[in-house]
Amino acid sequence: MITAKVQPPQLPKGTRDFYPEDMRIQNFIFDTWKRISLRFGYEEYEGPIFEHLELFTGKSGDEIVSQLYNFEDKGGRAISLRPEMTPTLARLVIQKGNAIKKPFKWFSIPRLFRYERAQKGRLREFFQLNLDVIGTESIFAEADLISAIASMLLEFGLKPTDFLIGISSRKLLSTYLEEIGTPSAELVYPVLDRRLKIGPEAFAEALTAIGLSEDQTKKIDSLMCCKSIEDVRGLVSSPASIEALKEIEDLFDILTSTGFGECIGLDLSIVRGLAYYTGIVFEVFDKGKSMRAIAGGGRYDSLCEKLGGAKVPGVGFGMGDVVLADLLRDHDLLPTQKQTLDLFIASFTLDMKKIFKTANLFRQMGFNVSHPLSPIKLGKQMELANQQGASCVVYVDGENAKEGEFEFKDLIKGTMNVGSAQKISEYLR
Repeated sequence: MITAKVQPPQLPKGTRDFYPEDMRIQNFIFDTWKRISLRFGYEEYEGPIFEHLELFTGKSGDEIVSQLYNFEDKGGRAISLRPEMTPTLARLVIQKGNAIKKPFKWFSIPRLFRYERAQKGRLREFFQLNLDVIGTESIFAEADLISAIASMLLEFGLKPTDFLIGISSRKLLSTYLEEIGTPSAELVYPVLDRRLKIGPEAFAEALTAIGLSEDQTKKIDSLMCCKSIEDVRGLVSSPASIEALKEIEDLFDILTSTGFGECIGLDLSIVRGLAYYTGIVFEVFDKGKSMRAIAGGGRYDSLCEKLGGAKVPGVGFGMGDVVLADLLRDHDLLPTQKQTLDLFIASFTLDMKKIFKTANLFRQMGFNVSHPLSPIKLGKQMELANQQGASCVVYVDGENAKEGEFEFKDLIKGTMNVGSAQKISEYLR
């Protein structure tokens, strides 16, 4: 009987495997994210990896379903893997209500899923850092978040000349659209969001198609081309627009005085596609704009209300791991992919019992320790030690060591020494 050849399993499209060398890079990114988030006083939270589908359709409309991994569970409930974290955060806030003291600052590093075409910088499964400030309308919340973004990127080793945090305002765009008499901003925003992608002619045609005049189109284009607050001041005239511009000006003053002036710039071409943004919005790009946004976010004061809760102001951002890793790789800022180990325990006489006992001794002292898993020749043990990136090899049965001492070799300097476990500990530290 001839059996059919079994096809080897394939990696699902748009996903990644994380071999140990990949996990070292991922942990480097996660550890830096977490360290800076905690440094800025944010607390970590999490939620389920799937939610009721209505949580996402309630926020973004039914059209978002085509971008989701959604299904019906065994109880007949419409469920979706989470494509973003903000709706989950809003649900947590709604559930606790006034039991959560506000304002508060939270962060999370969720695994997210989006059913869309996989391409450079965008996968179907990815991780994203989310930082949010809930419960205040103050512009100082935006200043805190943008300061955190700049600090993170600098912590990774990037220079202020490597990236730019472009800042815009949905409030300013909205008030200006009212000022020049355009139709509903909700119709205009999707077109504005595509402006740089579709080119000037297609942009003008799209605005005409929703009822804007040639003069209105020119005025919108002029606003979105402004590179400074002074440029904008020459275009806007309504009290509402002037107030929205003042908010941007105050934010720039705070960030510049904090030391991040070189990292920020006005960019009114940033609209952000999500409908729930209500105020300041921002995106982070490498200076050459050679890849998609590194991070993006903004103010969403009406999201909780839209999902059935009380109105609670909020502002936040997301930073994806895929684009960030590409950027750090381009700047040669990712860590070595080689494993690192404090100690490797070896034996001349292949005494496995003594190897395990000694390894446990040093692990209890707080060191990362490995050893052979079978009685192999010393040469093979040394190959393993080097392969695993050990800094030092401790020999459990060296002839030159007295009772309670060990011979040990510094693999970086190539020197041999003798000493107690305590001495080895002090030597390594």
